[in-house]
Amino acid sequence: MISHFLKLEWKQFFRSAAFGKSMGAKILIGFFAVYFILIFLGMGFGGFFAIKEMYPEKDPLVVVNSFLLFAITGDLIFRYLMQKLPVMNIKPLLLLPIKKKTIVNYVLVKSSFSFFNIMSLFFYIPFSVVLIKEGYDTNGVLGWLFLMILLVQSINFLNFLVNKNNIAFGFMIAILLGGFLVQRYEIFNLAGYVGQGFDFIYQNPIYSLVSIILLVVLYQLNYKQLRSQVYLDEAIAIKVKEANSSDLSWLNRFGDLAPFMKNDLRLITRNKRTKSSLFILIIGLLYGLFFYPQPLYADKEFLFAFVGIFSTGAFLINFGQFIPAWDSVYYNMLMSQNFKYERYLTSKFTLMCASVIILFVLGIPYVYFGWKILLVHFAAAIYNVGVNTHVIMYGGSFNRKRINLDEKAAFNYQGTGAVQWLIGIPLMVIPMGLFALLNWQIGFETATITLAVLGFIGIALHKKLMLVITKKYHASKYIMIHAFKQEN
Repeated sequence: MISHFLKLEWKQFFRSAAFGKSMGAKILIGFFAVYFILIFLGMGFGGFFAIKEMYPEKDPLVVVNSFLLFAITGDLIFRYLMQKLPVMNIKPLLLLPIKKKTIVNYVLVKSSFSFFNIMSLFFYIPFSVVLIKEGYDTNGVLGWLFLMILLVQSINFLNFLVNKNNIAFGFMIAILLGGFLVQRYEIFNLAGYVGQGFDFIYQNPIYSLVSIILLVVLYQLNYKQLRSQVYLDEAIAIKVKEANSSDLSWLNRFGDLAPFMKNDLRLITRNKRTKSSLFILIIGLLYGLFFYPQPLYADKEFLFAFVGIFSTGAFLINFGQFIPAWDSVYYNMLMSQNFKYERYLTSKFTLMCASVIILFVLGIPYVYFGWKILLVHFAAAIYNVGVNTHVIMYGGSFNRKRINLDEKAAFNYQGTGAVQWLIGIPLMVIPMGLFALLNWQIGFETATITLAVLGFIGIALHKKLMLVITKKYHASKYIMIHAFKQEN
């Protein structure tokens, strides 16, 4: 029966109407998969010697164990955002004489072989081989490796249990951020105490078998949860939810822009695909923490522009690149209404500008790492408002792909076309390259002022630029209406 399921999925993959259309996205994902595999292989084979060189007085295995708390928590957060349960199209199978437990077990076992589980093994297995070659106890290393493999599988099933729980996600973020802060400021050696548990497993490999109990418990919990949902009535039932309307009356001060802005905010907060914009906003705000605390990047001022533009423009880039595809489901109805197109576009522009200002204000604490960083962030925010908002809105007039708002954003390339890839050049590459060139040839102050001046010029020419952008949208109006009617 399992082999029959595999054949059905194989045929579904190649016979799908969307197979040819999404080949480019599949190839791109494959490229990134190979890229990460090579990185993990390099870390696995070279990590031992790199740690030995950086910390000659410490045991590389102890160092790795002390960071496993952050690695495991980070892995769970990454899965929460990216991983999907590999659910089959089970509705037709429910009409056939197939045991439901067989279907559920197949779905769960298949998830154990996902790329998310295999990827980390490209580090743990080579690292274990190096440990054995360097004279570590073979039984201890194999016990440690066995524990890591079962923990990876346990994280896989734990993710499916907490995947739709925002409280659990917040708890994971708190652990990761709180652990980083207590380690950074030496308040408490949390990672060291957790690492001692993994050191104990190496010294007493027999206790690694305890992780089997954890895996079995998580598997059974997932089995019970899915088994209770594998019914035809559950599969075809229409879910009714009570709609809760948010009080957005404070937007009325924007006049005739208010209805469009209210619709956008409701769209962002009520749909799976658009909620990713909120997560990207948080990531953008904290993005500088990956660079600024590192001494390696302290003298690389050209990176300040990149971080500044991304940090203050995270929402602008993520939300703006799919204008007006966010409204593609009801775009033809929207275009039949009696309103000025320029008002519709201005509401999008206002929302993006507001996000840039909010992110800049929230990012002011980055001045802790130096006044130059705050100046670049200010210049980058002005550039985002004056230049990047207009660039990304003009690029939106070339969007021709429909977006299903009910689908999750992780590894979802629906609505993504050549425009989304090419627009990254004027958004990120040009300002970063210009800043780096001026900073190298003339000086930091000149590079920062130039970035801000370009932004102010864009702000001064806003009305004329919006006129050009509106004309372009008018010219593409009926083309987009036709394109958005097509199912992906």
